[in-house]
Amino acid sequence: MADVISSHAVPVVRLTEVFRQAAQSRIITSAHRINQGTIPDLNPPEAESDFYFVQADDPESAVSRIIELVKTRIPRRFGFDPIRDIQVLCPMNRGGVGARSLNIELQAALNPAGDRKVERFGWTFAPGDKVMQIENDYDKEVYNGDIGFVTGVEPDEGELTASFDERTVTYSFGELDTLVPAYAATIHKSQGSEYPAVVIPVMTQHYAMLQRNLLYTGVTRGKRLVVWSAKRKPSPSRCATSRGAGAGRSWRHG
Repeated sequence: MADVISSHAVPVVRLTEVFRQAAQSRIITSAHRINQGTIPDLNPPEAESDFYFVQADDPESAVSRIIELVKTRIPRRFGFDPIRDIQVLCPMNRGGVGARSLNIELQAALNPAGDRKVERFGWTFAPGDKVMQIENDYDKEVYNGDIGFVTGVEPDEGELTASFDERTVTYSFGELDTLVPAYAATIHKSQGSEYPAVVIPVMTQHYAMLQRNLLYTGVTRGKRLVVWSAKRKPSPSRCATSRGAGAGRSWRHG
């Protein structure tokens, strides 16, 4: 699509104006600024808002800050369920503040496994866990990116059951390589989805992936709240040079 747009072979219309009702949402105005290649307004809002910046100076403090936000601060202030309503979205899967590491930390904080659990393919699954299907399964009618919740683990039968949109799906333990915990996910995996609340860690270790189209996607996944956590407020002077088309512009934090 980017190649088609840049070729000028077809008419292109760009929507650039934020109308009054939309301008009241800092999610929308922040996404609009990202799309223009500028940094969102990260100053504390003067009134109740739907977009907040939370400083995290290094990966270690970022992990503890994210756990605090998801487990305590956001539910207490906004009334969101920490498992069902809040989604952490990461630029990358790897690293200390990547989706894989954060899934381990958030699972331990939000739904520590009891005796009824199964360990397979490097993950632990227990009743109450939020999970994501990572490949299409046409027989089970669950598809790549679908999010569900574990409802039961039966070691004697070697089966796990999960609920996807109130529909129960059964997995043998040998099929659990198609599931991963979904407390945190990559922004790429979130495309096409929306969540009541989104937390986005943006750290220096993510620099290679900090392209504005990716950050735009992450911010626009939040329906009612977006929390952006980074090392410190970036300035436009720290923006890296663009890579190819404008959508590939990268940002550096810290």
